[in-house]
Amino acid sequence: PRPGRAPPQMHPAFRRRLFLSLGLISASLLALRAGAGDAAAMQALRRGLAPPDWAAAPPDHCAWRGVTCSGAREVTAVELPRRGLRGDFSAAAGLPALARLDLSFNALAGAVPAALGALPRLELLDLSMNRLSGPIPAALGRAVGLKFLNLSNNALSGAIPDDLRALKGLQEVQISGNNLTGAIPGWLAGLPGLRVLSAYENVLSGPIPPGLGLSSKLQVLNLHSNGLEGSIPSSLFDLGNLQVLILTVNRLNGTIPDSIGRCLDLSNVRIGNNRLVGAIPASIGDATSLTYFEADSNQLSGSIPAPFARCANLTLLNLAYNRLVGEVPDMLGELRNLQELIISGNGLGGEFPRSILRCRNLSKLDLSYNAFRGGLPDAICNGSRMQFLVLDHNEFSGSIPHGIGGCSRLLELQLANNNLSGVIPAEMGKIKSLQIALNLSFNHLSGPLPRELGRLDKLVALDLSSNEISGEIPGDMRGMLSLIVVNLSNNRLRGAIPAFGPFQKSAGSSFSGNAKLCGDPLDVDCGPIYGSNYGSDHRKISYRVALAVAGSCVLIFSVVSLVVTLFMWRERQEKEADAKKAEAGDAVVVEARHVMASSVFIESLQQAIDFQTCVQATFKDASAVRSGTFSTTYKAVMPSGMVVCVKKLKSVDRAVVHHQAKMIRELERLAHVNHPNLVRPIGQLRW
Repeated sequence: PRPGRAPPQMHPAFRRRLFLSLGLISASLLALRAGAGDAAAMQALRRGLAPPDWAAAPPDHCAWRGVTCSGAREVTAVELPRRGLRGDFSAAAGLPALARLDLSFNALAGAVPAALGALPRLELLDLSMNRLSGPIPAALGRAVGLKFLNLSNNALSGAIPDDLRALKGLQEVQISGNNLTGAIPGWLAGLPGLRVLSAYENVLSGPIPPGLGLSSKLQVLNLHSNGLEGSIPSSLFDLGNLQVLILTVNRLNGTIPDSIGRCLDLSNVRIGNNRLVGAIPASIGDATSLTYFEADSNQLSGSIPAPFARCANLTLLNLAYNRLVGEVPDMLGELRNLQELIISGNGLGGEFPRSILRCRNLSKLDLSYNAFRGGLPDAICNGSRMQFLVLDHNEFSGSIPHGIGGCSRLLELQLANNNLSGVIPAEMGKIKSLQIALNLSFNHLSGPLPRELGRLDKLVALDLSSNEISGEIPGDMRGMLSLIVVNLSNNRLRGAIPAFGPFQKSAGSSFSGNAKLCGDPLDVDCGPIYGSNYGSDHRKISYRVALAVAGSCVLIFSVVSLVVTLFMWRERQEKEADAKKAEAGDAVVVEARHVMASSVFIESLQQAIDFQTCVQATFKDASAVRSGTFSTTYKAVMPSGMVVCVKKLKSVDRAVVHHQAKMIRELERLAHVNHPNLVRPIGQLRW
């Protein structure tokens, strides 16, 4: 402008466009700067974790599998579960826009990076099912946007830090399966949006904070397997929103609060293995959504409440091992969805509760260790889906009903320690499904052994001891091909014990107490009484056993040689790998804890073996039986009560996996070799 003249005015529309352009340029520069920062952090994360599918990924990290970016190319989510990852993931703290970090079901070790607390937008942090150790970092309390925290199934220790009280937006806290100690902090009751609190299988102590019930949205509370004391706070049920309550295996005392009936959506109550007393409140019938109710192994008294019948969705009712008395209410027969009724170990009496047979979906009925009396109904299964019928240790009398043959799905039948008399019905041979056990011991049964028992080719355990059974052992029993445990002692059996592998492999005590019984495994020679037939059969079976022993020795030598070779090779590989890792400052990480492959060699045991129970046994030092150079043996108790040994190889790695098919074939062959000096493998699993 000329001197003395005012500068020209900028048009308002032009000024707005100029400011908008400058704003867009500024935003673009910020996005570029943020993108560059995220790119560096993602490259560091790739080096630290080395996900297999990131190795040949394009340069653009937003295109990597498991990565989500915003429109501004900021990383908002890294989700890499079940990838076998190990190493350092602290570089994730360099992603300021990160909202979701899911590294669950991997093999991560070491401490939880405290730097993750510097992520203000983080809403979900899932590091469950890894090998992380050390305390929960207090710095996580700075991640104020956190809503879902899952650190379960690791090896974390120490107390729950009070610094987490700043996370007012927490909706789910899952810290189960660790070694956490101390009390459950009271500040959890001050989280208005808390829906799920899962802290089971830790070493927590002290009372359950009474204020937890004041959280208006609390739906799931799972604190089982800790050392909690005190009573169950009645306030847990006051707001009526609770759906799942699991407090088993603690030291809780007091009574079951009457307010439990206020939770109309309550579906799962498991409060067994505590020290609860008093009667089960009748208000339980108001919780009409109830599906599971377990209160076993307490000191509850009184009778079984008839209002349970109003819980139409109830599928499992377990009141075992308490101090309950009286009879089973007839109204329980109205529970059309009931699948398991377990009331063993009480003082219940009366006759067999026939009304229960109206529950056509019933698969397990356990009345054992009570004082039930009278006869058993002929239609004892009544067309139901009964698989487990456990009536032992009562005062039932009369004969075993012929209708027992209609229990076409039965896996286990326990009638021991009653006052049953008469003969074993031939219809027992119709229960082809019997696998786990047939136990009729300690009764007053008489007459011969029905040859129809030989049709039970899937049965594993047979106990007919301490009765008055007479006659010879029928040769048809050789048809019980899956038999492992047999006990016919203390009867009136006579004659030669049939040449049958499971019989000869049994201890002599399994046939003792039968004055006129002879042959293996008893140390009683049949002599000329049974002529040359016994001797001829015995020589034939001895020749077969010799062949079996020779074959098994060759197989065992092959397997052992293979394992030794693989172990020596692996030892050399591990030493070389450890040396390299020591130079790089890396730590050796153990594989994750989930079953990858499994099989059962003996068909009749497929229903009895629970692989998850086998895996869990290997995590407990108390379950270890012995340890050798190549393996450690653990004791595992199946849900049915069967005890098995789990041999965990110390060199289960890629080398063994490479030869896995051959090893499994050899083990499967050994599973079908019968010899007293050979422990038969019954299955295999890899995790």
